[in-house]
Amino acid sequence: MSKEYTKDLQLDFGPRGDVLVPVVTQDFHTREVLILAFANQEAFEETVKSGYATYFSRSRREIWKKGLTSGDLLKVEEIRINCEQNSLLYLVTPMGKGACHAKKSDGQPYKSCYYRRIIPGTGKLEILE
Repeated sequence: MSKEYTKDLQLDFGPRGDVLVPVVTQDFHTREVLILAFANQEAFEETVKSGYATYFSRSRREIWKKGLTSGDLLKVEEIRINCEQNSLLYLVTPMGKGACHAKKSDGQPYKSCYYRRIIPGTGKLEILE
């Protein structure tokens, strides 16, 4: 049976478990997109085990449990997988003040990593929050 129709989980993290799979993270209640990150096998298994969103940081090249140092943990309510089983969707309840590591001028984190939009025709960005 093909990946599109099976009820078996067939995520492919490669033979060493280091292939990265994109993870879209949305607020469980509002469905706002909070983060786009990546998970290797270890990060995915830690997410399933702990119930909190855990990723693989490409910039630091290490496992990253979102909010472990900031307190802005993301409690996973549901995990979905796409039709080809090559990307994940984490539906989460934010447990802190925000989901982004970037901070507003008052020092508080942005609720979502998508806090700016492109102003059409200008090549400039506008902060939404």
